[in-house]
Amino acid sequence: MVLVIAHEAGHFFTAKAFKIRVDEFGFGFPPKLFGIKKGETEYTINALPFGGFVKIYGENPDEENTNGPGASRSLVSKPKYQQALVMVAGICANFVLAWLLFSFGFISGLPTSVSSVPSGYQLQNTHLVVVSVLAKSPAEISGLKTGDKIISIESGKDSVQNVSPDTLKSFVLTHSNKEIQIGYLRGKSSNTSIASVTPILGLADGKPGIGIAMDEIGTLKLPILTSFWQGAKLDWTVTKETVVGLYGLISSGIRGQGSFSSVTGPVGLVGIVGDASKFGLAYLLSFAALISVNLAIINLIPFPALDGGRLLFLLIEKIKGSRLNPKFANTANMVGFAILIILMVLVTYHDVVKLF
Repeated sequence: MVLVIAHEAGHFFTAKAFKIRVDEFGFGFPPKLFGIKKGETEYTINALPFGGFVKIYGENPDEENTNGPGASRSLVSKPKYQQALVMVAGICANFVLAWLLFSFGFISGLPTSVSSVPSGYQLQNTHLVVVSVLAKSPAEISGLKTGDKIISIESGKDSVQNVSPDTLKSFVLTHSNKEIQIGYLRGKSSNTSIASVTPILGLADGKPGIGIAMDEIGTLKLPILTSFWQGAKLDWTVTKETVVGLYGLISSGIRGQGSFSSVTGPVGLVGIVGDASKFGLAYLLSFAALISVNLAIINLIPFPALDGGRLLFLLIEKIKGSRLNPKFANTANMVGFAILIILMVLVTYHDVVKLF
């Protein structure tokens, strides 16, 4: 909700800067619980805590806001570049928020891969961390989860205490048909847990594997100025990777190969945010930054009701030299919004199913 409010605040303050009338700034979605009117804008608290919205006069063009007495303060009556800036402002707010969250993460100490450490700096408390677990693999069956820190491996009389990706891979290969005990730490607990796994073929290019991806990760704490520079670089890297991932998700869906298992909605995010918070503030900040980048990129998609869709309509109007038919634009946005709501309901249903 905080991330969506930041997005809407970008629209709000930019519209105010261009003297565009803003009728409402809503926290959550209707039905409205109560509101306070300050100036011409009503600030409301609504019942559904899934984000927020701003109601900008002229956002949905009609006879009143295009030709009425207050049309001069309508969004649709402003120059195209001002309308575009109002639309883009929310997206920019999410990118800026992600940059600030990443930067504050580096100031407090952000989990970072050994391969991504800036020159001249060192990680603290480096561990071999499980970054993903393959479904129905020996690792998942044994109880290993993403975020677990592997500190030891043993099988019979053979053991390794200083575990690295290479030593773990080598140990699995040389004990392919034997049970392996993996010692790990979870969350903030200092108590070692044991997972018993037996490698199987077919998980790692035909070689024996246990079904995990891993990386050496430690805590990177940087000076303030360096933190903001590295935060900007990380913001850009995450943006590029998110675009690639979203493209793959959409293209697989178009080909009929998509799955709701790879999508998470508001209900699922509650659990993930809860898990991230258990690892500490830095994890929570970096995860919130990741969601903020996702919100920005999704809103750039040229789909009706999203900011990208409204920007597409502005581009079409600029090319044709006249406004689109208001009925067409409003209907397209309404249909687009309905599709998004249906999609959110379906994703939420699958989130709930995953809980049981």
